[in-house]
Amino acid sequence: APAVAPQPAPAAVGGGEEIVPVSHIRKQIAQHMKASLEVSARAWNAVEVNMENVARLRERTKEAFKAREGFSLTYMPFLTRAVTEALLANPMVNSELRGEEIAVKHFVNMGIAVSYDEGLIVPVLKGTDTMNLLGIARGINDLATRARAKKLQPDEVHGGTFTITNPGQFGAVLATPIINQPQVAILDLEAIVKRPVVVETEDGDSFAARPMTYLCMSWDHRALDGAVAA
Repeated sequence: APAVAPQPAPAAVGGGEEIVPVSHIRKQIAQHMKASLEVSARAWNAVEVNMENVARLRERTKEAFKAREGFSLTYMPFLTRAVTEALLANPMVNSELRGEEIAVKHFVNMGIAVSYDEGLIVPVLKGTDTMNLLGIARGINDLATRARAKKLQPDEVHGGTFTITNPGQFGAVLATPIINQPQVAILDLEAIVKRPVVVETEDGDSFAARPMTYLCMSWDHRALDGAVAA
């Protein structure tokens, strides 16, 4: 029978679809994320955190801080400092699998995921274990600003020992991030929202609104167990 000539697809009504080529950055992200899921035994847990003390400190200091430093004081420097201290106390979470060995790092190079117009990039703030809160805030702002302007140096996206991502800034409340290989864990900061919590007082328990969030961590069960990760 004669071959049937292919018919053109009917024109879509109301805008239809748009064909967008996959960018070089998107291809790299896809390959890196897929490879991480294939190689790691990913597990996940979350803890709930009362951010009241940090929120009050930010509220008291944010105007003076911005006037002095030229950028806003976010929650990320506080989280980065806390996570840095936790990694120094629990160095197995700050490690790397190398075949039959685990390289345990007793220093912290913190990867901070930054969203920009082409996708996602993870610049590394090196030596956060040697920095105070102000130094961390300045470092994160500098890296994020230059990442979005595409002015990072190649060595500024390598050498991380742990990664923090922040989907909470876009309203996410729970997430299961993919581990940034060859690290063994990644933590994300979720949206900080006021929720009713039980407050202990001299007169007994009561309810109050507090700024609460979840810290979610994906971790590699090949290197860590649940007790250490928690």
